[in-house]
Amino acid sequence: MTTSHPALAQAAAALAAAEALLARLLDALRARLDAAAADHAEALRIEQASAHGVAWAATTIDALRTALDWGARLQQAGRLGELEVLLLRGGFAEYLAQLAGGLPMSQGETFRAAALDAAAVAAFAGDAAVQRLVADGFDAGARRRIAERLAAGAPTRSFGDPGDDDAALAEARAQFARFADDHAPAAHRWHLANALIPDAVIAEMARLGVFGLTIAEPHGGSALGKTAMCVVTEELSRAYIGLGSLGTRTEIAAELIERNGTPAQQAKFLPAIAAGTLIPTACFTEPDHGSDLGAIRTRAEKAEGGWRIHGSKTWITHGARSDLMTLMCRTDPASSDWRGLTMFLAAKPRGSDALPFPAPGMSGSEIEVLGYRGMKEYEIGFDGFFVPDDALLGGVAGQGFKQLMQTFESARIQTAARAVGVAQCAFELGLAYALQRTQFGRRLIEFPRVADKLAWMAAETMLARQLTLAAARAKDAGRRCDLEAGMAKLLAARVAWANADNALQVHGGNGYALEYPISRVLCDARILNVFEGAAEIQANIVVKGLLAA
Repeated sequence: MTTSHPALAQAAAALAAAEALLARLLDALRARLDAAAADHAEALRIEQASAHGVAWAATTIDALRTALDWGARLQQAGRLGELEVLLLRGGFAEYLAQLAGGLPMSQGETFRAAALDAAAVAAFAGDAAVQRLVADGFDAGARRRIAERLAAGAPTRSFGDPGDDDAALAEARAQFARFADDHAPAAHRWHLANALIPDAVIAEMARLGVFGLTIAEPHGGSALGKTAMCVVTEELSRAYIGLGSLGTRTEIAAELIERNGTPAQQAKFLPAIAAGTLIPTACFTEPDHGSDLGAIRTRAEKAEGGWRIHGSKTWITHGARSDLMTLMCRTDPASSDWRGLTMFLAAKPRGSDALPFPAPGMSGSEIEVLGYRGMKEYEIGFDGFFVPDDALLGGVAGQGFKQLMQTFESARIQTAARAVGVAQCAFELGLAYALQRTQFGRRLIEFPRVADKLAWMAAETMLARQLTLAAARAKDAGRRCDLEAGMAKLLAARVAWANADNALQVHGGNGYALEYPISRVLCDARILNVFEGAAEIQANIVVKGLLAA
């Protein structure tokens, strides 16, 4: 039997103390909610800061739990090396300190757990294992050694074993890492020109199986599951968020159709989606309704042989070049909430820059954006746009909201993987610059505060990666994982932004120049806290799940 590594044993003891703290915080939150209002939803609104703080505490602790599992799996496989131990201990040390002293929910919001239960925080901070890890797990010596190991591994991208459990996953990571490296220079040019990712690149990705990764084999896919999706998405996003995001709408559309489509709809659309010959886009968000999907106003009116669509949608990614819209509309005019919503599989012709929407009853314009380019964003107006009866997803009306909710776990896990890739990209750009740039006769990495930034970027990226992969494994196992998916997206998006910000700081003034890719990565990273459910929405989902458990 393998003897537990001392670092794993110490981390396990500290994790037990953190889990005890979370139990106390949840009890304190429940008491505060009971005192705030009789209506649970109103109480959560009133106590939103405390509730979201507990969500962040739970997310932080779950990240430690999945990191410990990562370390144990590596040890079992004989792959737990010095760098992995350093990253694990560093991540534990910093997150434990944050739990005791203050958790960053955003740049200007810090959750102080002591405000909910000071005695519980004091007991946690006084735990022997917690104290030892906080004292030396990420001290100056540990940070310096991490930086040394990162510098030594830079030529081969050896920044810690990601923990891929089988040869197929490891091979997929290596294959798409090569693809990402090959296309990263061109990606920055696409960004600067606000150009679409070339059709030839999409075709190459299709040949590699990107768009059919999770689609069942009878429908032309590979059925590799969400874990493989995360590995591939991470590596593509490491090159360019646009490459990693090409599969997002594919993932949503394919899951909608596989779960709910008629046999005819599955046969018509899924093989084409898997082959990359049909590009879907998601049309849910409206100008006045972002996260509040239940309030959608775009309406579908029954007509001869189908439906006429009236209304508008916004933030439609890849709207012009797409062939199929997963389009949410209100089919029950008497309804005012989610119960009157219906999902359509609405085919459309591909557009061009000159004529983005060449279909009767449909018009739109591009939304200029700071980052997240390569597919372009659009606002689309519908004025009698026709969809036939067989476009009704599953052949039933009024089920659209429920159908869409089924896809959110996968979409948020995939978005978390995109965020991990962006975080990894920012870290690698910062490290490369710190290794080659000299100031005052020394390389930047020789200055402690630069080295410290890089050490933490590496450690926190690994924490976000393991949390994301754990959510994917839960999904692959057939378990409901909206809580895990929300946590993964919440943490990974924050890490991507922090890494991009810190990597730009390492670049100094050059980081603000458009010629340096970190300027693009900063813009790309910022959107991750907003789309596929803003950070506040994710925190709300997490805390509701915790309170319901």
